[in-house]
Amino acid sequence: MVVNSMSLESNESEGERMSTSGSAVREAPQNAHTLPEAEAPSCTPSVGERAMSPEVADALSARFKALADPNRLRILSIVSSNPESETCVCDLSEPLGLGQPTVSHHLKVLVEAGLLTREKRGVWAYFSLVPGALDALAATLKSTS
Repeated sequence: MVVNSMSLESNESEGERMSTSGSAVREAPQNAHTLPEAEAPSCTPSVGERAMSPEVADALSARFKALADPNRLRILSIVSSNPESETCVCDLSEPLGLGQPTVSHHLKVLVEAGLLTREKRGVWAYFSLVPGALDALAATLKSTS
């Protein structure tokens, strides 16, 4: 394709030039005024009084980590639904379908998280819910939301 240099010059003076495909491309005039860029809104973090402290967050995450296992949730359910408010370790293996060492591991995690207490009686250990532990978890979440 041959481009006429005269038409190119006249088009350039009007703010157009020819593209490689031969079609006119409109360009902004060189004396065009540009608008100033608008200032971007600044992001100011709002940390309210109700924000959770790092210490509370650590303690809370340890408890929720303990609750994140379905077997541990079932253990809490079994212990809390027991009319005597305590359950012997010997009574947990069968309903959970787990071996005694695995049940003992889950119980240890729940005790360390502050959700269960352990009382040794002879060769058996009895577990009960820490009074108010689950209510405290719920209250902590409500106060930070």
